[in-house]
Amino acid sequence: MTSMRTRERLLDRLRAKGIDDERVLEAMRLVPRHLFVDEALASRSYEDIPLPIGRGQTISQPLIVAMMTQAVLRDTPSRILEIGTGCGYQTAILASLFDRVFSVERIESLLVRAQERLGSLGFSNVYFRHGDGNEGWPELAPFNAILVAAAPEKVPPMLIEQLAPEGRLVIPVGGSKGQKLMRLTRYRTGKGVQEEILDSVTFVPMLAGLR
Repeated sequence: MTSMRTRERLLDRLRAKGIDDERVLEAMRLVPRHLFVDEALASRSYEDIPLPIGRGQTISQPLIVAMMTQAVLRDTPSRILEIGTGCGYQTAILASLFDRVFSVERIESLLVRAQERLGSLGFSNVYFRHGDGNEGWPELAPFNAILVAAAPEKVPPMLIEQLAPEGRLVIPVGGSKGQKLMRLTRYRTGKGVQEEILDSVTFVPMLAGLR
């Protein structure tokens, strides 16, 4: 059983590490991370560490979730595409902040469990797709924001194409020699992107195909 005090301690650690958007911190205070991991790991769910969720995947470290959410969030959050639903925790954070979340996951068993969790928590603004994240969700593009929770060697061109003008794409990029968390902002004209490196990170690789 976890207490609200435990969550508050986590938020204090996130603030100390540079997370200063109170919208993000409030979402992380309210979303129960312990419900997104196995019961045996629930006692560690508010530590600032990644945890396994099965099928070789992890629930990201809370600092990384907060950092990526803060980096992708704008003043008027509306439609965001998430690549890599995983256990659904990052999805729930985004659904607390964006009008609509479109989430793509290649591992069907993870997607089904995430749908069940988010439904039980009352989220009705999330739309799921069992698909290859490299392809995004072209039928519903463009998106004001895209967040990717796995690392490709290079940014998939189809994701850039699905960004609206001035939209933000936050994505870890790189392989075994190291990964960088990047933010790409599409120019207002819609042609080209501005690239920023936000931090060094470690994510599971972004793979093609379905499972």
